[in-house]
Amino acid sequence: MTEPAAGAYQVLARKYRPETFADLIGQQAMVRTLENAFTAGRIAHAFVLTGIRGTGKTTTARIIAKGLNCIGPDGTGGPTTTPCGLCEPCRAISEGRHVDVLEMDAASRTGVDDIREIIASVAYRAASARYKVYIIDEVHMLSTSAFNALLKTLEEPPPHVKFLFATTEIRKVPVTVLSRCQRFDLRRIEPEVMLSHLGRIAAAEGAEVAPEALALITRAAEGSVRDALSLLDQAISHGAGATTAEAVRAMLGLSDRGRVMDLFEMVLRGDCAGALAELAAQYADGADPMAVMRDLAEVTHWVSVVKVTPAAAEDPTVPPEERDRGRDMAERLPMRVLSRMWQMLLKALEEVALAPNAIMAAEMAVIRLTHVAELPSPEELVRKLSANPPVTAPQTGGGGASTGPRAEAGNAPQSVGGAARRATASGGATAPSAPPSASAAQAPALAEYVDFDRVVELIRARRDMALLLEVERCLRLARYAPGRIEFAPTADAAPDLAARLAQRLQAWTGQRWAVSVVASGGAPTIAEARTAAESASRAAALDNPLVQAVFAAFPQAEITSVRSRHDAEAEAAQTALPAAEEPDDADENWDPFEDG
Repeated sequence: MTEPAAGAYQVLARKYRPETFADLIGQQAMVRTLENAFTAGRIAHAFVLTGIRGTGKTTTARIIAKGLNCIGPDGTGGPTTTPCGLCEPCRAISEGRHVDVLEMDAASRTGVDDIREIIASVAYRAASARYKVYIIDEVHMLSTSAFNALLKTLEEPPPHVKFLFATTEIRKVPVTVLSRCQRFDLRRIEPEVMLSHLGRIAAAEGAEVAPEALALITRAAEGSVRDALSLLDQAISHGAGATTAEAVRAMLGLSDRGRVMDLFEMVLRGDCAGALAELAAQYADGADPMAVMRDLAEVTHWVSVVKVTPAAAEDPTVPPEERDRGRDMAERLPMRVLSRMWQMLLKALEEVALAPNAIMAAEMAVIRLTHVAELPSPEELVRKLSANPPVTAPQTGGGGASTGPRAEAGNAPQSVGGAARRATASGGATAPSAPPSASAAQAPALAEYVDFDRVVELIRARRDMALLLEVERCLRLARYAPGRIEFAPTADAAPDLAARLAQRLQAWTGQRWAVSVVASGGAPTIAEARTAAESASRAAALDNPLVQAVFAAFPQAEITSVRSRHDAEAEAAQTALPAAEEPDDADENWDPFEDG
């Protein structure tokens, strides 16, 4: 613990900064390695410390620097992992004023000129300490040229020089630098260790902090001691004496964990109105919509992990009643539902972050989640279809179906199923002949499609223009019967034309159509026939003497279209005004000026 200046308040993160390896929490593996190295005299010339924020990288570097230069209270000590903190080197290093322990922030001094200063100074021995120690924080911020300039000195430094690097982005440090250093990865602090540490500090400060409040702080810190101490400092001030969980939730903008689990259960029940009311209530109480969505995602993840690993429910940061609710939900909810909710919440987090009004985006996300909760699962759909198979029409002795002239749209699935069964049914004892074909079985229902032109009109009536163009341009009809089409495709026809045509016709008529492809033959396509007819009409028009006279008078004239007399009369009949009807008793000699 460092002492503040007179009259100045020192934040908890600095006041309780570890001074020895014994004070360093959660890093037992690194401490054990360093203790063995100091005891055996195998102290490396360069160390790189990496980890997330607030886990003690710079603090560890200063402890190592003190251990290297500690001389003990009597002035006769050597390098140790338990610096005394009383000798002049220990006090000077703790206060940041030792001339031989140089700290450099690579975030602000990134250039090669800064490294040249270090290279120029390493040749001189330490002024008063045993080792000259260079601590470079955020070393990954150095430029490529700076790293290259440091390589030779880092590989073979003088015996009195030690390098200590700290970084949160170890991947940005060149491998040529890492290969010259001993690397230590500082771990996130476990929740149990963090809770105990915060409890000791709160007791030392004389602050009354509820265990639930410490659990909330631990969860928000995400394994960072500095973050946890900063939040604890703020919570003590916010609580003004007794700090409760409600006060910490208000400080962090969090919603009540129990209420989040209530919202979670409402969503999974499909209670849209209740879920929206609960979300609005939490928003009115000060909860951030983004925080609520994050809490829902956290609950989803936790319940999923508990379902797979029940031991995960024993989380010290989770109250006992929430653990029981989590176990219960993990037993009831299938992993499919949890996985779907997780994916939708990830999307909702993006929308809430980008939306101009966060609460509106959160409400829309809740509406989607509750709507999806009411949808049946694929297993349930298969189960329902298996329990309720399609009803087939009764069969006669000849194998025909007693259906009407045309199947209703609502009975389409039943008609398809009946047709498929009739197409494959055996005549048996009722008929020694071969089983009826699909076309014969479906003939009554497809009676109106007497020729292929009716099929083309159906496609045009359904406004499937893409399929209509393919049928007109790429289909050479070889054989047609109601329910069966055989055609030879053109060279540019799509490979799946037959399958798509059969699928569309079945969907539109409610009957199964057999559409097959033949290798050759077939009549000209509709487009080819139309083009041939137009060419013949133009040729006939050119043979007309009147037309020839027109071309003789106007050599640059062109025939734009040819219409038959029948087409012209039909068009005239459509555009003509209706004739006025005269009353039967009309007087032909009626005089409008005649009296009465």
